[in-house]
Amino acid sequence: MAELLTDDQIDQAIRDHLPEWKVQDNALVRSIKKDNFLDGIRLVATVAQLAESMNHHPDIDIRYTTITFHVASHDAGGITDDDLVLARHIDTAAG
Repeated sequence: MAELLTDDQIDQAIRDHLPEWKVQDNALVRSIKKDNFLDGIRLVATVAQLAESMNHHPDIDIRYTTITFHVASHDAGGITDDDLVLARHIDTAAG
């Protein structure tokens, strides 16, 4: 099981590499607005393939053109390095 990050480590990662993300309920959270529904679904499909290859899966909420990702290591009970990596990949996929 991956080791939980401290609040300071998480805050530093957000400041340095993940400025669009926030911490909510022991998870990294980011909402991304796309131009239309299909663009949002394409983003979800891209992230799903990436998550599957990492064997690390976010919770995803689809609300028309707004996609919200919740990234946490459920087995560890919070945020780990794996979550930071996945969040960066989501940022790259989002463009």
